[in-house]
Amino acid sequence: MQRYSLRDDPWGRIKDLLPGREGHVGGTAADNRLFVEAALYRYRSGIPWHAPSARFW
Repeated sequence: MQRYSLRDDPWGRIKDLLPGREGHVGGTAADNRLFVEAALYRYRSGIPWHAPSARFW
């Protein structure tokens, strides 16, 4: 597991609360988990939003 990856148990608790999930009215997000992991990475590492890791491109 990578250092900033979101484990399956916390992801299971929040995945149905996010907009853009499958079956949700409106557009479907490409990858909600990747977005949440990018936000956590930014928060934990303190990097600016415009400089994410290559993992999130």
